[in-house]
Amino acid sequence: MKGVIARCLGQLVIENFGQEKWDAILDGAGFDKSAKFLPISDIDDKKIFELIGSTCKVLKISQQQAFDAFGEYWSAVYAPKNYGAYYASAKNAKDFILKMDSVHVATTKNMPNAHPPRFNFKWDNDKTLVVTYLSQRGLIDLLVSLTKGVGKYYKEELSVSRLDATRMKIVFSY
Repeated sequence: MKGVIARCLGQLVIENFGQEKWDAILDGAGFDKSAKFLPISDIDDKKIFELIGSTCKVLKISQQQAFDAFGEYWSAVYAPKNYGAYYASAKNAKDFILKMDSVHVATTKNMPNAHPPRFNFKWDNDKTLVVTYLSQRGLIDLLVSLTKGVGKYYKEELSVSRLDATRMKIVFSY
């Protein structure tokens, strides 16, 4: 994964729990406390998963709670600051979500060693979208949390649920 994931997690933890907790998380995951994560640096997926596990242990939260906090922070705080053009080009959550596959295609072309997930979309009806998550990482639960965060950013009520290991359902309230 790219360093941007670890960088965002670090900012979330430091802002909400303090530097000491982040230092303990880094130590628990086998990183030096002075570790700095560059957004485009490559970090082995296993090390990112260790960082998430250490976050859960140090903060005494479940993996789902960590995903929920990260998803909301990434989608509503971190990404809008760092990738504002993508948010500005979408007028609502639906527009934003439907652009994510093309954003990930562009990321793959423009950033060496980037392997973001891909998405397929299928409308069940005019308010219900089924998203198929295409990735070997198995992070559908994180995708659900990120999607909920997109709803918060756009101040929209989204009903987001996991259907199985590769699909989620979004019901838009418009």
